[in-house]
Order: sequence, then C-alpha cells, then structure tokens
Amino acid sequence: MISMNTKQKIILHKYRDGYSERRIARELKINRETVRRYLAEYDRARENQTNSSEPDEALIDEIVKIPKYDSSNRGNKKFINEISQEVDRLLQANEEKRSRGLHKQVMKKIDILEHLHELGYDIGYTTVCNHINRKLDRRDEAFIRQVYNPGDVCEFDWGEVKLEIGGKLQILYMAVFTPALSNYRYAILFHRQDTASFLQAHVLFFEHVGGVFKTMVYDNMRVAIRKFVGPSEKQPTEALLKLSTYYQFHFRFCNVASGNEKGHVERSVEFVRRKAFSNYDRFPTLEAANDRLSGTCNRINTRFNRDNRGKRSIDLLEVERKQLAPVPPSFDCGQMEQCKVDKYSVITYATNRYSVPDHLVGKMVDIKVYPEELHCYYENRKICRHERQYTRQGWYINLDHYLYTLKRKPGALSGSQALASAPDKVKHIFSEYFADTPKDFVDLLIFLQDHDYGFDRAIEAINRLKQISVRDISLDKIKALCMQKNEVYAPVLNDDDQILQQSRAQLEELSLLLNY
Repeated sequence: MISMNTKQKIILHKYRDGYSERRIARELKINRETVRRYLAEYDRARENQTNSSEPDEALIDEIVKIPKYDSSNRGNKKFINEISQEVDRLLQANEEKRSRGLHKQVMKKIDILEHLHELGYDIGYTTVCNHINRKLDRRDEAFIRQVYNPGDVCEFDWGEVKLEIGGKLQILYMAVFTPALSNYRYAILFHRQDTASFLQAHVLFFEHVGGVFKTMVYDNMRVAIRKFVGPSEKQPTEALLKLSTYYQFHFRFCNVASGNEKGHVERSVEFVRRKAFSNYDRFPTLEAANDRLSGTCNRINTRFNRDNRGKRSIDLLEVERKQLAPVPPSFDCGQMEQCKVDKYSVITYATNRYSVPDHLVGKMVDIKVYPEELHCYYENRKICRHERQYTRQGWYINLDHYLYTLKRKPGALSGSQALASAPDKVKHIFSEYFADTPKDFVDLLIFLQDHDYGFDRAIEAINRLKQISVRDISLDKIKALCMQKNEVYAPVLNDDDQILQQSRAQLEELSLLLNY
C-alpha cells in the first residue's frame, strides 16, 4: 500500500509537472496501474466537486484521504483449514456443554485463542474473533469503572459448577472472593450453598489473605439475607451478623437484579470457573478439584493484568494488606442441630443416617454441622465424628458403635448393615477366620477398642500367626500377639522332616501362650 506522500507526488507530477503515467510510475517505482487508479479516483472526486453548488465535506475527504487497500475480499493466509476445523470443534464442544447444562463452563474467544497457541498455531486474537463472529452475534455490556481505597471493599458471590467427581456428575458451588482494588481472586468449592459453607468460606479467605476488609459486598443470597423489609431494606441472617461482629467488618447488599454493583466478583465467578474447568471437568475427589481451582487462582493472580494498570493482583494485594484489620482466631462455623437416636442407633440429617454408640438409643444428641464433617455430642461430650455425605437416603455406619449390642446378639453380625459398611480389610478378616465364630470376632473388636489398638494391629498379629501355623488362628493367640512389644518371631524353616516341623510349630504356640 502506498503512503499519503506517494499519492501527493502522483497528483502533483500529473497536474503540476505534466508527467505521463509511465514516467510517474518509473520515477516513483510503482506499478502503472496503481498510478492510473489513484489519478482516476482524484479525477472523479474533482469532477463531482465541480458539479456541486456548495462545498461537500465528503468530496473533500475523498480527494485528500489516505490511501488504503480494499481488504474486504482478501483471504486470510494464516487462518488455515486446520485452525478453522479446530475452532469449529471447540464451538461444537461449547454447544454440547450447553446441552448438558454446563453453559457457564464454555470456552470463550480468548480461551480458544490460548488453546490454539498451545497447539503451536501462530494466530491473532482478532482473526479468531472474526471467524467466530461470523457465526455468533452478541452485544457486549458496558461497565463504569470505580475508584477504591486499599483494604476498603471486597465482594463475595456464589457460582454453580458441574463436575464429574469419582465418575458421577455433581452440582458443586464455588465461593469466590474478589477485593475491589487488587482484583485478587480466591475461590473454593463446596457441596452445598448453605450457611455452614458460607461461614467456612469466609474463615478460609480471611486466613488466606491475612486480614479483614472494611466492607463486604453481597447480592440477595439466602445465606446472607433473612428477609426483605419494605421495597429496599434487607434484614441480614443471624449467621452474617455473628460473622461480621466477630471479624468486625461492615456489609452491604446490592439492589435486586443489579449484579453490576459488584462487577468485580460477578466477572470473577465466570472468569475463574472458565479458566479452571472449561477444558477439564473430571476429578477423582472434591479435594483434587479444589487443588486445580487453587492452582488456577494462583496463576491468574501472578500474571500481569491490563485491568490492574499492568500490575499483578498479588502485588496489589500486598498494598491492601497494610490496611486490613488483623484476623482473630478462627471462627467456629459449625451449625448446631438436635437429633433423636432411633432404634437402629442412628441419627438422621438431610435424609442420610449416621450411627452413634448404641447405648444412646432413644436419647437426644447435639450435632454440629460443618461443610465436610458432622460432630456428635451428648451431654456436652463429643461421642463421634462422621464425614458429611451429600447423597440421599444413605446409611453411614461405624461397626464400633454396635459392639456391645453385637456381644449379646453375635448372630446378627454377618448380615448386618454395620458389617457391610465396615472397611474391606475388616470384612475380609471376618469372612476368612471368624465366619463360624462371630462372637469371637466381636470380642476381638471390643479388645482392640478397650486397648485403643487399630485394626491393623490385629492384621499384623494374624500375619505373624500365619507364619507359624496357618490352620490354627484363634482369638486368644491374636490377643497375645497384640499385647507383645515389638517381638519378632522367626518363620518355620523348610525341613524335610514333617515331625520336626510340627514340633517346632507346637513349641512356638506354647511359647506364645506362656508369654501371654
């Protein structure tokens, strides 16, 4: 493309100096067709201006406009078929996610660009956008930038995430915090969007950043607003009042349907969810998903951001930390409930049943509900702890809670829910050595419990007995070995003399019993 200076020389050489088109092309070293085209454009504009009775700004612009090529019909040399096919594949994957209800985890244009760069394609963002825009038509929303002081405002919001955990598609809830000044992102996944998770998220965030912001901003979420009073006033929940009193922060709520009033975290939910899970949404456990989420936030916070005037969010957070209030000892976010122990010695919480010691049948027990645990209390004393489950109508039984009932009814053990819920190693030992003597197995469990031994100690004793005599493993011998202090017994030697082998085995058994 020629410059404005070259266009000016073409016109002057033609109309002031009287040069021919051939001479102009030769002296300026450009194609004669190019010279002819610009002279023709100039002649048409001058002719139209002469025929016009008044000066026309459009005609004047046409005469003096900067030369440019018409690229509307020009093909893109970099956007090769392989790139086009990959972009179309990703757009199709987005449509499939929308059909599965994962519309909040689709890849955006910038994610598609980053994916193409990872594959080694040298392509620009505008080129990718132009290709996608030919299929999509959307109007971007405008935002008004605000000015904040360090440590002043932090915004909180929930975001829904659908992930495959342990082979099962689950709906999880992502708690996201974003300080308004630094635009720092902190996020963590929970099974429920309930009060316990709301409180736990705040405890973890304040400990993570090492301080408390002056004001927290929320939308109209149920865990924060108890009820609406009048057209605009909102009454906070008791949990939020306790939390704000303990950590000494102010809070305010957005107006209804006004997510732009907390635009930092509103965008952060979508942004963090997309960066963490748009390209990978299958995990063995919730902990693994949270590890990926944490790594994504760290990566986002440590890169230079145009929205932060070219600074990193983690560096701006250091500026905010100087203005934060100190963090008090961790707030106990457990929610107290009361449950009655039924005839199966279980309590029911959120449709799931959890066992408690069998001497509490018919009693009322207190449970403290945490996002991932349930703590059970009777008369202000902790009696047991369970991992909180999020299934429906499940039974979560601890075999040790039924030992004294099973001591009176040992025949009920083999077909019991308690044994079915026990670890595989416990069920294996029962079926292998105690299937015909369930009373002895119950006595073994009571013995281990009374002496505060783990079941692995019994397994170790059984393995040592198997080295001596595989056929004769009894309760008394297991107890004897469990009571021994780091004493090692040599295995039976391979001796051709069967009588000698049997004599050695009997001697070992007698020695064990004498030591016991």
